Amino acid sequence: MAKILGQMYGSFLMDNGFDQSWDEVVPVPLYHKKLKIRGYNQSEQFALGLAKALKISSCNHLIRKIPTPTQTNKSRMERWENVEDVFEACSPAEIKGKMLLLVDDVLTTGATMAACANTLQEHHPKSIDFIALAAGN
Repeated sequence: MAKILGQMYGSFLMDNGFDQSWDEVVPVPLYHKKLKIRGYNQSEQFALGLAKALKISSCNHLIRKIPTPTQTNKSRMERWENVEDVFEACSPAEIKGKMLLLVDDVLTTGATMAACANTLQEHHPKSIDFIALAAGN
């Protein structure tokens, strides 16, 4: 479903004159053990749909190097602390100078997106934009 929604969202952007020209879509990663248990990363599936519609590649430039508990029952401050220093760039040379679209499934406080963006920013992309499938509270 996430891939289909990504395609629909990407098509909507294209059909409505959104002319940002990103080089790559970058999904927020899951910790490898959680990915193995779940079998998929919903942010990655959404990113794949977006990338297809936008006619660009989806690249897993980030890894989640530390497992973190779910953000759902945490306060705003706890969410920021929960994702601090948990991401790492796995292809730093490929990030430099690129216009990136960072993708997550749900945006609540922005803590996860900010942590990912901070990690990407260390490797000097040209720009980082954000997109999420849904917003929480």
